[in-house]
Amino acid sequence: MHAWQSPEIPSLTGRVGPGPAVEVFDTATGGYRVTHPARTARLYVCGITPYDATHLGHAATYLAFDLLVRAWRDAGHDVLYVQNVTDVDDPLIERARETGEDWAALAERETQLFREDMVALRIIAPDQYIGAVESIGQIVTLVEALRERGALYEVEGDLYFPVAADPAFGSVSRLGRDTMIELFRERGGDPDRPGKKDPLDCLVWQRERAGEPTWDTALGHGRPGWHIECTAIALEHLGIGFDVQGGGSDLAFPHHEMCASEAQAARGERPFAQSYVHAGMVGLDGEKMSKSRGNLVFVSDLRREGVDPMAIRLALLGHHYRDDWQWTDGPDGDLERAQRRLARWREALARDAGPSADGLLSEVRSALAHDLDAPAALAAVDAWAEAAPGTRGHDADPEAPGQVRRLLDARLGIVL
Repeated sequence: MHAWQSPEIPSLTGRVGPGPAVEVFDTATGGYRVTHPARTARLYVCGITPYDATHLGHAATYLAFDLLVRAWRDAGHDVLYVQNVTDVDDPLIERARETGEDWAALAERETQLFREDMVALRIIAPDQYIGAVESIGQIVTLVEALRERGALYEVEGDLYFPVAADPAFGSVSRLGRDTMIELFRERGGDPDRPGKKDPLDCLVWQRERAGEPTWDTALGHGRPGWHIECTAIALEHLGIGFDVQGGGSDLAFPHHEMCASEAQAARGERPFAQSYVHAGMVGLDGEKMSKSRGNLVFVSDLRREGVDPMAIRLALLGHHYRDDWQWTDGPDGDLERAQRRLARWREALARDAGPSADGLLSEVRSALAHDLDAPAALAAVDAWAEAAPGTRGHDADPEAPGQVRRLLDARLGIVL
């Protein structure tokens, strides 16, 4: 599967050297952690299930990890970035059944719309963009490895991973068992199924069901479970112990917890990832923005209405990636505020000279190196833009507007 065309990113390191080491908030430890990648930083971010278009919650999540890739590159690292597409799963099959559309055609159409949205928002593309369908072979191999280690059992032809096979199960989300069971039930699990050894054991291979896609494999006719897909793709392309696994905060449990335990049980070593980084949820009208609730604001709809994609990106950057927040419309809503900010920045950058950009470069780099603090970076740019009209004589640097443009492009992904 192909990704999208990444934007060209200007380098900031030639004149001033590399940026600072990047610190993130690690869900598994509940605290900040400085990342220590080798020459190449390894990142896995869980991708979409393509049965609907890209909403602002999706966009906010992928923007967060776009900032991480930019920060690592500015710190002097190469980045190997892997993202999946869950192009076969229950929600996709159910939507195809509701609409009468072929499930594969639905998945491809919505994946293409997602690509277009990512290009418009100037999100750096993953180096490997991998669908579940094209990973069936790797998934089967991983399930067989679990079987060899005694970490697999059968319920009516379906194959389950016993979470007891990983002594570290629970260390990613750090939740109590009752909460785990409740969330497992809410987020696609089957804790009440008879025949399971533990309510939290998760499905890794589902036997053939009538009217559903199936593959003929060494595991029998069927299709993979959700968690095993990301585990197999990450191990295949990044290996165990990669730097960051990322996604929305609703993936910490069960998805990332299950991925980690499956990998650790299959490989007999840990950790699956060094850090687990999670973006907050975006809401509308007091509820999390989600397909099931139908309260979505789509990036593609905003673009069709003629909204500048840079205004959309800037509106999202106005919130810290880990915060849960509510999208607001109207005269003082998120989009209106972003459009006014863009206008102020454009006015400041249209001048022949401005205040020195050296301090601004340091402030923006420092803010983004500390857990991708985009709001602090925006505030620093605001201060520079506010000072620009009053800059005269020796205080005016003719190089500054160009330097600020490159900084906004390289670190915040904003092109003016």
